[in-house]
Amino acid sequence: MASILLIITANGAIAGDGYQWRNITVGAGGFAPNIIFSESEEDLAYLRTDMGGAYRWDKKLQRWIPLQDQMAESSYFGIESIAADPKDPEVVHMAAGMYKRNPAAMLRSFDRGGHWEVVPVPFRMGGNEDGRGLGERLAIDPENTDSLYFGSRHDGLWHSRDRGASWHKVKNFPHPGLGLPEEHRATNAGISFVVFPGAERPGVLFVGVADQQAAGIYRSDDNGESWRKISGGPELLPVKAAAAGNNLYIAYSDNIGPNGIKSGAVYKLDIRSGRWTDITPPPKGAEGGFMGISANRQNSNIVAVSTINRWRPRDTIYLSQDGGRHWRELASHSTRDVSDTPYLYWGNEDSDFGWWIAGLAINPFDERELVYTTGATVYRTQNADADKLLWRPWVTGVEQTAVITLASLPAGPELLSGFGDISGFVHEDFDRSPQRMLTDPLFANTNSIHYAAQAPNILVRSGTPPHRAPKGPGTTPMPTLAWSKDYGKNWQPLTIPPLNFSGTTKRYDRTGDNAITVSADGGTFMFMAPVPQISRDRGRHWTAVEGLPSQARPVADRVNARVFYALDFVNSEIFVSRDGGATFSPQNTRGLPEDIRTDEPTTREQAWPLLASPDREGTLWLVSRKGLYRSTDGGRNFKIVKSDIAVEQMDFGRAAPGESAPTLFAIGSRDGLRAIWRSDDSGRHWLRINDERHEYGRRFRTIAGDPRHFGRVYVATDGRGIVMGEPAR
Repeated sequence: MASILLIITANGAIAGDGYQWRNITVGAGGFAPNIIFSESEEDLAYLRTDMGGAYRWDKKLQRWIPLQDQMAESSYFGIESIAADPKDPEVVHMAAGMYKRNPAAMLRSFDRGGHWEVVPVPFRMGGNEDGRGLGERLAIDPENTDSLYFGSRHDGLWHSRDRGASWHKVKNFPHPGLGLPEEHRATNAGISFVVFPGAERPGVLFVGVADQQAAGIYRSDDNGESWRKISGGPELLPVKAAAAGNNLYIAYSDNIGPNGIKSGAVYKLDIRSGRWTDITPPPKGAEGGFMGISANRQNSNIVAVSTINRWRPRDTIYLSQDGGRHWRELASHSTRDVSDTPYLYWGNEDSDFGWWIAGLAINPFDERELVYTTGATVYRTQNADADKLLWRPWVTGVEQTAVITLASLPAGPELLSGFGDISGFVHEDFDRSPQRMLTDPLFANTNSIHYAAQAPNILVRSGTPPHRAPKGPGTTPMPTLAWSKDYGKNWQPLTIPPLNFSGTTKRYDRTGDNAITVSADGGTFMFMAPVPQISRDRGRHWTAVEGLPSQARPVADRVNARVFYALDFVNSEIFVSRDGGATFSPQNTRGLPEDIRTDEPTTREQAWPLLASPDREGTLWLVSRKGLYRSTDGGRNFKIVKSDIAVEQMDFGRAAPGESAPTLFAIGSRDGLRAIWRSDDSGRHWLRINDERHEYGRRFRTIAGDPRHFGRVYVATDGRGIVMGEPAR
């Protein structure tokens, strides 16, 4: 057993060198596989997310509190399961591990997640893999809270007798696990849930197995000393269960989700007699399966269950007051008030009831309160007994998104963002969910945003079509390019005609793989096809540029609107255009390493390593794996900057008082420490500006300096939204 590592969470938000850190408010935005109410204290709840860590609801503050910002281990932000102690509200346990190849650990806290003890474990988890909606896999014995069980994906059932300080495999459990699959993206469901029916049935526990080879419900009546598989039930995978009174309610699906589910069922098991009852809500044979399930321990006849992957007509929740004999379908009897998070309209007249409804919970202290999780938010109603239910997002404090790109403008709104799955936003008030989503067209992912440096009201962006965009013959492909003339508040789509390269004609503007940029004055748009295309009439006509090697991607000089630069990674050569991008010529570049092919981005979401400085024409920076390079003569000569960190990504901010050169901000490493850094002397010396209380799993994706406020920086994280740092006042 590995030793326990104590991690201390600071209460304040002041970080290294007096920096203050906070989130830019969006309001949820990602998939939360489950919500767990405490049974030991009213108004205490925990939310687990697949890549953004865990949260605790704070009744006094009326907001969710992130519990893991101080953790440096990225994998621990994929939460596989949470168990709140049924007797002591101060105690909470979590199973953490994002992917099967990453580290996994059991985390335990004795102050509601204020501090954590980390117990590394030998089995792997999949908090952001298929099957992350199953559960809960982690359970605490209500009769003896020193005893915990965890159902792993690959290695069977595990038991702790010392409140999670050490773990041992239950060798007599009938399903030992299938082991780690070799295929890169493959995973196992393994044990889907562990359920104690309650203190009134000491020694009894149920374990669900969702591996096809051994699927079923297993029961022990002697605290795990012996096990038997319960006969009966449907020939489907048990994915979630809830116990109340004499009933064990089980949701079944034919796959582990959150996608790929085509059928399902809901059954009730009489714990005393072992009798099964099919209580699947009508209509039988409907598309999709079931996953979220919750029962009221005070009134065991009250049970709720959610559908999943019912795309037609839509997912919904069913509520029963009589143990599943009769059901009330809720989506058609519901309204939603999403005014606090208006992006949930997705550019439509009304918000959606939700998809990927894996988490569902009835408040154990108030049966009228019902909560469910979706792929984008958490909805709560406090009038589940009403004829018409009103749902509101319950997400204040939750920022669980993957951010791809950021642009901080010198005028207009201070920040624009590009997100995975939820397009992106214009951020005009950092304390409110944005009132403007990047729509017309709406993207799923926004991969790049560029503004005209001398006319920042002009912007262009690129992205991928919405996940539910029409496809197939007879449908019109959704645009993946757009431009704005009012600082990103309103957009117009851009299209590129078919282009022929090497004998193949293709619409390169339909895949979302190709970026777009804009000249410093906003007069020229440049689309990055294999041979870049330029337009000087807002996309009505496009012309191929001349003189560039294939696949080159130019960047605009940020002072001179006639100048563009492109880097040939194969030959370490800068090409320059001085006629607005029409023609390029090589510069006979000196000073770059001979081989920088590994610096060329390989995915559409990676930041481009060649940067044009905003302060003067011809100043270029190259962020290379071999060092940080700078040119002051338009790319003819580069010199390495003798920096004390290894820079991964960089951007420019307002110059320090008394300085003319812009402040530099970077994601980078020093002596193996990955962090956020600032340089006020053109990259020679760097100051770490986040600290051990603001690690965010070190899941940093990109960075943007603020050109208006000295010292302010925006950091895009992979799971914790946008965080902003600025010197404390």
